[in-house]
This record gives sequence, structure tokens and C-alpha cells, in this order.
Amino acid sequence: MNEVVVSPDAEERIALKDYTEKAYLDYSMYVILDRALPNIGDGLKPVQRRIVYAMSELGLKATAKYKKSARTVGDVIGKFHPHGDSAAYESMVLMAQPFSYRYTLVEGQGNWGSPDDPKSFAAMRYTESRLARYSEVLLEELGQGTVDWQPNFDGTMDEPKVLPARVPNVLLNGTTGIAVGMATDIPPHNLREVVNACVHLLDNPKADVEALCEHILGPDMPTEAELITPREDLIKMYQTGRGSLRMRAIWSREKDSGDIVVTALPHQVSGAKILEQIAAQMQAKKLPMVTDLRDESDHENPTRLIITPRSNRIDDEQLMQHLFASTDLEKTYRVNMNMIGIDGRPGVKSLDTILSEWLSFRTVTTRRRLQFRLDKVEKRLHLLEGLLEAYLNIDEVIHIIRTEDEPKPVLMKRFKLSEVQADYILDTKLRQLARLEEMKIRSEQESLEKERDKLEKVLGSATRLKTLVRKELLEVAKDYGDDRRSPLVEREVAQAFSENELISVDPITVVVSEKGWIRSAKGHDIDPAALSYKAGDSFKFAVRGKTNQSVMLLDSTGRSYAIAAHNLPSARGQGEPLSGRLNPPNGASFEGALMGPDEQRVLLTSDAGYGFVARLADLFSKNRAGKTMLTLPKGAQVMAPQLLDNPEEDLLAAVSNEGRLLVFPVTELPELARGKGNKIMNIPSARVQSREEYVIAVGVIGEGQALTLHAGRRHLTLKASDLDHYRGERGRRGNKLPRGFQKVDRAEVS
Repeated sequence: MNEVVVSPDAEERIALKDYTEKAYLDYSMYVILDRALPNIGDGLKPVQRRIVYAMSELGLKATAKYKKSARTVGDVIGKFHPHGDSAAYESMVLMAQPFSYRYTLVEGQGNWGSPDDPKSFAAMRYTESRLARYSEVLLEELGQGTVDWQPNFDGTMDEPKVLPARVPNVLLNGTTGIAVGMATDIPPHNLREVVNACVHLLDNPKADVEALCEHILGPDMPTEAELITPREDLIKMYQTGRGSLRMRAIWSREKDSGDIVVTALPHQVSGAKILEQIAAQMQAKKLPMVTDLRDESDHENPTRLIITPRSNRIDDEQLMQHLFASTDLEKTYRVNMNMIGIDGRPGVKSLDTILSEWLSFRTVTTRRRLQFRLDKVEKRLHLLEGLLEAYLNIDEVIHIIRTEDEPKPVLMKRFKLSEVQADYILDTKLRQLARLEEMKIRSEQESLEKERDKLEKVLGSATRLKTLVRKELLEVAKDYGDDRRSPLVEREVAQAFSENELISVDPITVVVSEKGWIRSAKGHDIDPAALSYKAGDSFKFAVRGKTNQSVMLLDSTGRSYAIAAHNLPSARGQGEPLSGRLNPPNGASFEGALMGPDEQRVLLTSDAGYGFVARLADLFSKNRAGKTMLTLPKGAQVMAPQLLDNPEEDLLAAVSNEGRLLVFPVTELPELARGKGNKIMNIPSARVQSREEYVIAVGVIGEGQALTLHAGRRHLTLKASDLDHYRGERGRRGNKLPRGFQKVDRAEVS
């Protein structure tokens, strides 16, 4: 025996970079072609195809008895799919869940999961399964020469490369998968609609996507929730093979209880998760209009979620719009119709391309089936021809068989038989030959000749073949088709409530202390000064408003700030420092606060005798550092801002520390968004800088109100008639107040 010596120099050396690149590419192609993407022919991934084929080999047809799922999984991974049993079983479960597959391929018995938790299925040693009736559409023609076969992973048996699907299952059940560098997300569709589109394409090979969309209205999920994607977007999705879908839950309001009842959820959405999402908003106090949630789903009502509004005055539509926008009651699905085409290559395909390629696959499959049957018919006719010859000469045939050592060549020569015919005659038992009747043979011959002629006509005519494909498609639609489940309804995009809309509207009083601590108390009837304060601290000012408003603050430098009132600390405690929420300049103090609607007019003034009217919204700032609102002349200080209830008719009263009072209409001041403002009272700037003269108080006097001035223990109340003496043009010095009020401490309007 000769030895083969391999020289060390004969070793193949390859760069690590080249090896890893090749290995990665090989792995990528394996995952793409043999793991993650469906084949356009049968719409199945390899693991799904192997499960269906293994079950058919086990005899688990729709009419058979159930068998343990572990038996099927064992056959799948032992014979065809050398991967984990859990992965194979999960694929099998998915094909059995009516809420996951539009047309289930497996029929399960036992716990196969639920819409709330699709992965709550029992272990495969407990569940039983068999093929669903729809699987016949994929398997019926398998043994009829319709598809190519390939060796399994260890070469001990063969498996089909693709199943001879009689409908485009790739669209009917859809699929999702992640490969290397690509993914697929194909939504399910309605069988009748897809078949009608195929028939239309057979009759009109040049039909475009828009024409096909007259039949395929859109995806059809295994749920009754609404598909709300606009038709234009659906057509564009089918034209490009990419896009997105939006589904929305179906709900109604019960007249008796006033509850909102959700009866259908989007595809692959859990009712338990929906309730969790809504409950989370309720706990975060972001959904005050809902008071209760419960799940009343049962066997009769698979989906029945109850949402109880706070009162009958709640707008159902607005509430549901918010829930659609903020929970999975409305869900978006990605569409990426990526699949392995009839050329064996992956690609994203448009609807017309998918149907055209599948019809090409179906036509070839049908032709192969007919040719396979024709070959069998011709073979049988050939055998019957020899059998008839033997029957007509039965005595001579028996004599030859009895007397000849090699009867086969003698029979072939004597009766002009082929080798196949001679073998068939010799293999036939004598009692069968004796029992054969000429009429039976001729009857079978006649029947087979008619079938042969019919098959040859169909195979010889493209038109007849197309007609047959069309007829068979319509038969499948009649046998397995059903009505659309997902209604198509165009809806506007849902809008969630803004933060202010979600906050309950309750009266509050916001209190700020001398050291800048803030808190809020419920109601408007509290005494802020009577609240408890930290040692060395005391009440400074308070403002009344509502929980859904912002508190506008003005500091001593003229900067304005905004804080949401609903999340301020309670007045039961001592509050929290404003410096924790805002970043005012060093040394700045807060001089006033305002609350109200955005359009509310306010008066901003400095004690230098300048001021202007602004809208409350102008003071708003998202910045922690606030924004410059009131520009201060040198040496001037900010005065507390004031609300203007009726700026068209209100009077403004300005009092200086020199005992002068000037009254004029508020309308004489300009309305600005920010700035220094116009002169209210004429005070020389040098006297302001030296703090010799400045405005001590500013009051806004409405109709029927009076101005009260306080000087020490003395006070002076000026009614409307008394104020006439002090009226003048804006920017004047004002008139002197009576003796004893040359040094006014403060002014009040009542």
C-alpha cells in the first residue's frame, strides 16, 4: 500500500483578515438564506417549513389525532433542523396562535399562550398538536414532483427546498425576522383579497400597484382593531416595499354606566400592558380624568377593558385621543417586504413584483405537477398495453413461463413487449392474471387516454395553463377564505394632552417667604401670614391662582421666572427654597408673583417712576436663570407687579416719598413685551440714585374703589371724587398730599 506524504510546504496559509472576512460572509449568507428570511414560494422560513414537513411525515394531518409537541420537535431538530429545541418549539407555537397568525398552520391542544402573554405557553411535553386544515394548501401537492429536494444536514434523508403553496402564503401570514445586515417585516393579508389580486394580475399582466390595491385594500391582521393608515400611504408602501402601519383599538361608551369599553386591541398588544400604562399615568397624577380601570375579558369577550372617567362631563373623544397617543392602544408597525425571490436572492419587493414572481412560481409548480401526472399516466398506459397483450394470450404466456428457463426475452420477442412490460407481467401473480378482464383493462386504458389528452392540451397551451392556475386559486379562496378582520378607517393622528390639560384645576394660594421659600396651599381662603415659618423667616407675599397655571416671579434685578404651580410643595410643610428650582443672580431677592391666564394684563414698575403694561405670558421663561423683563434705571428698585382687571378703564395712582400723588388712566402707559417703560412720575434721576426721592407706592384703582394711604398710625382714604384733585398727565410731578402725609409708608386699594 502506497503512503501519501504531505509536505509541510503544502499547507494552505491565509491571512487572518481574509479568513475572518470569508467566515463572516459565509455566516451572513447562511443566516439570510437559511434562517431569517421567508421564501416567496411558500412564505416560510426554513424552521417553519421543516416543522410543517415533519408533522406531515408523522401523519399529523388535520383529521389525525393530536400528538405530543415534543414528538414533533424531536423529529424537527433530529432530522432537519440541528438547533435548539426551544427555538423550534417557539416557532411551532407561533404558527398555532390564532392571535399571531392570520391563517394558523398548526392546531394546538393545551396551553398555547394568550394575547396578554404570548410566551405563557406550556412546555412541549404537555401540549399536543397536529396540522391545521390550512396547511393542506402548502402540502397537498408535495409528493407530485412539484418541488426540488435537498439532503438534510447529515445527508441521511431528503427534505423539500420549498413547499408547493397553492396561494401566496408570504403575504397571507406575513413574517418578521432579523438577518445580518437586513431584516424583514411583512404584515398578514386577507386570503380572498390576495387571490383576487392574483387573478387580476393573471388577466392583466401589466397591472400596476394601484390597480392591485383595488383588490388588496391593505394588510389584514388577526385582530378586529382598526387599520388607520391613509390609503395613499398604503399604496406607497406597496409600491416601495417599505413603510409603516398604524392600528388603533376599538372602543365605545356604555350608556348605563358611562364607562369606556375597549373591545379590540392592535395586533400583538397585551391588554394587561395597556392597563399598566394607563395605571402608571394615574399614579403619576397625569390622568386625573380617569378614576378606575379593570379587565373584564373572558372566553365570551376575549378583549373587554373598562376605563371609568371621573364624570360624565369628561370628553370621551379627547380622553381616548390622549390614550391613543400615550399608550399601545394605538401602535405603529414597520413594513419591510424583504424575502428570498424565485432567483434565490434576498430583496425588498413591491406588491406587483411579489405577486408576479409568485404566479411564476405557481405556474412552474402546476406545470411540474401536470408533467409528473402525465408521465405516470403514460407509464401506466404502457404497462396496461402489455398486460392486455398477456391477457389476450394468457395460455401461451403461462406456457412460456412454465417451459422457458429465461421467459423474459421470449415474452419480449414473441409479443413485442418492452422490458418494463415484460417485468410487470412476470411480477404479476398468476391468480391476478387469470382474474383480469379485458373490459376492465380497456376501461382503465380509455380513462387514462382521456386524462393524457387533457394533460397534453393544458401543457401545450399557456392559456389553458393560466386558466387552470386561475381556477385553482379561486377554489382555494372558496375553501379557506374569510371576511376581512381589520377594518380600514382613516383617522387623524392622535394628540396627547398637554401637561396643563392633564392637571386638575383647583384653587391654590402660593406663598413666598422673606428668605425665598415657596409652597402652595389649597383654596383662596387661607391667611398666609399665619402659616408656620422657619426661625428667622417670615411671610413676604402670596398670590392666588389655579393648579394648572404657572407662578410668574419677578426678582429685584427685573428678571422674570416661571414655575409650574401643580408640583409645588404643600403648605403643610415649610416649603422649599426657590434657589433649588431657579438660578437668580447673586444677591437677588424675589419681589412679587403673579398667576392667571396668558392674556392677563399686568403692570410692571420701578421706583424710579417708570413702568409699562405687559401680558402675563411675556413673563414666562423655561430657563432656570429666567429672562430680563424690567430694565431698571441706575439706583432704582423693582416694585411688586400688579394685575390689571380692566386696563381700559382703570386708573394708576403713584405716590412718592416726598408726599406727592399723581393719578392718570392706565391706558396712557404703553404695552411692551419687556423694557424700561415710560415715565410715570417725574423724578430727577440724580435724586433716585441718591435715594432722596423715589416712588413709594403704585396702586391700580378700578371703578368704585378707593385709595387708602398710610403714614405711621395715620391713614387717608381718597374716593373717586377726592382723586380728581390729583389727576394729571403721565410724567408730571403730581400734587402735594395734605399735612401729615409727607412721608407715606404704603398705599392700599379697596
